[in-house]
Amino acid sequence: MGDLAVGARSGHEGPEERPGRSDEPVGEAVADGTNPGSDAVDGGDAKGDEGGRPPKKARSFWKELPLLIGIALVLALVIKTFLVQAFSIPSDSMQNTLQQGDRVLVDKLTPWFGSEPERGEVVVFRDPGHWLDGEPTPDPNAIQRVLGWVGLMPSADEKDLIKRVIAVGGDTVECKGTGPVKVNGKALNEPYVFAGNTPCSVDDQGGQFKETVPKGKIWVMGDHRQNSLDSRYHQNQPGGGAVPVDNVVGRAIVIAWPPTRWATLPKPDTFDQPGINALSSAAPGVLGLAGAVPIVLWRRRRLTVAAAQGARVSGGGTAR
Repeated sequence: MGDLAVGARSGHEGPEERPGRSDEPVGEAVADGTNPGSDAVDGGDAKGDEGGRPPKKARSFWKELPLLIGIALVLALVIKTFLVQAFSIPSDSMQNTLQQGDRVLVDKLTPWFGSEPERGEVVVFRDPGHWLDGEPTPDPNAIQRVLGWVGLMPSADEKDLIKRVIAVGGDTVECKGTGPVKVNGKALNEPYVFAGNTPCSVDDQGGQFKETVPKGKIWVMGDHRQNSLDSRYHQNQPGGGAVPVDNVVGRAIVIAWPPTRWATLPKPDTFDQPGINALSSAAPGVLGLAGAVPIVLWRRRRLTVAAAQGARVSGGGTAR
């Protein structure tokens, strides 16, 4: 169903100094036998400095510990807010790509630079509206709440889901019978779909669909197609099942836990096939044509003016 997403130097060189060592202090020997180039101090009052003040003692580890913890929590909060965040997988809707109990790390940085979700990416997004109705709500203890707030463990309060982006704004996505799913008329080869599942199912509640995704939205589906209440099953809600890009928290980039499940989450090759991005590939040509029109018109105007001036000169300048 819906996925809630979270060496030291000795200080004594001995009686002999060996020439040629680059780490020796360099300086001119003076009468009292000290070397002005050395950081070491020989003689003097070991109980204090020239002003009679006692030397400062290093603070103990236990006194430094609260400061270290505070800095670590601040850094963790900054990282969670702007860089990456951990999310847990509590259901089977993304099997076998993701299993229950997996922890994924989500890239939250690139959206800050205007990057938008691409076809094939696995993304975490905020509930666009009633997708998680009826799902059990975790009841974390105080420590879990604090750790979730700073990003050291998944937050139980955030109502997030995780699915795969199948289509983006302007795409037409469809599926008939048991598949395959098509994007802009191109059939997808989906090896990530759960074994034994078909790309879509024959039912009247979302198994069959043909939708044009509105601009600024994405169409998402779970990899466990027969166990995922995704865009297909929310077509009767505002937005027609598409998820606003503004709701996307970030892209899941790696399975970080457990260690035996560590893996990256790349974009499948099927989304790079020629023609699937027909709308986007035509855009540079359209923009180029739009930019060329004013240049051509400007050049034609200059040629017309030049021709008119040449005609007046050749005619002796007589106006009739």
